[in-house]
Amino acid sequence: MNDDKLKALREKYEAARGADIYDPEFAKVAAGQFQGDRRKWPFADPATFMGATFRPQALEENFADLDVAVVGVPMDLGVTNRAGARLGPRAVRSVERIGPFEHVLRRAPLQTLRVADVGDVPFRSRYSLESCHEDIVDYYTRIVDAGVIPLSVGGDHSISMSILKAVGRDRPVGMVHIDAHADTSGPYEGSKFHHGGPFRQAVLDGVLDPERVVQIGIRGGAEYLWEFSFDSGMTVIHAEEFAAMGPEAAIAKARAVVGDGPTYVSFDVDSLDPAFAPGTGTPEVGGLTPREALQILRGLRGIDVVGGDVVEVAPQYDATSNTAQAGAQVLFTILSLIDIAHERRKRA
Repeated sequence: MNDDKLKALREKYEAARGADIYDPEFAKVAAGQFQGDRRKWPFADPATFMGATFRPQALEENFADLDVAVVGVPMDLGVTNRAGARLGPRAVRSVERIGPFEHVLRRAPLQTLRVADVGDVPFRSRYSLESCHEDIVDYYTRIVDAGVIPLSVGGDHSISMSILKAVGRDRPVGMVHIDAHADTSGPYEGSKFHHGGPFRQAVLDGVLDPERVVQIGIRGGAEYLWEFSFDSGMTVIHAEEFAAMGPEAAIAKARAVVGDGPTYVSFDVDSLDPAFAPGTGTPEVGGLTPREALQILRGLRGIDVVGGDVVEVAPQYDATSNTAQAGAQVLFTILSLIDIAHERRKRA
């Protein structure tokens, strides 16, 4: 670096404050974060996702003036292994270092979307799995009827079945499903409301189009339970196949499968190797890295995302909070995809 360059940098930056941002794109993001030379403390005030406005009264207001409702679903009565995902929404909301700018997708979604954290689904019973799913269907039907896109944090993966009953009610949707498990097994011990079978039931309910479903990261010893995925026409990319084909090929396959139609994104944190995400109920070794998972999601830019969820964060099994950190980052990335899709719809 020569003296002239150093002089120019000193003239531009030596007396600058943290809020003095010169790049127009970055300056626009900064304008939503700074008050003078101060930023809101991320660790202050009650936690909402990304510090979004808290709107617990949104149901009574018919979700008015919202584009996206962030919803917690603290229910884990459908687990088949370790319980604890009921604490996932609280753990994900408490993560401080998320956003506001998604640097790969070049989005600051809280500045362009009307987003509120509307709190948690109001469940009638903490004991009845069946009534919890009735409550989920009812609550999400109200969200969808208001023209609002739901972005959810669970809770166990059984919640996706009832969310899809609302999101796919008027037409079956496609899905990008990132998980260690295909979750298309049949009823267990008299119940279809378990986290191992939500997507079989969603297809049978007519709200999920299996030929527009891609499942990425599948592995483990329960393959014998998932013949429905193959029989119904879902595209399954096992973790080993993903490693061989690479992220770009997997992204291309996912985009080809879901096409241009309405698509739901469902992310189970056990898709990640437990070295990165130990805080989950059904860990499976040999999984994705967080970087690979984010690369897949970012590669979905431009698809018609009509809803999404992050599930199975069980923070009590995680001494580092890494699992909630990963879950929150994924939720933010899905929100950024929703932002892009929303902008495209407005232009259409």
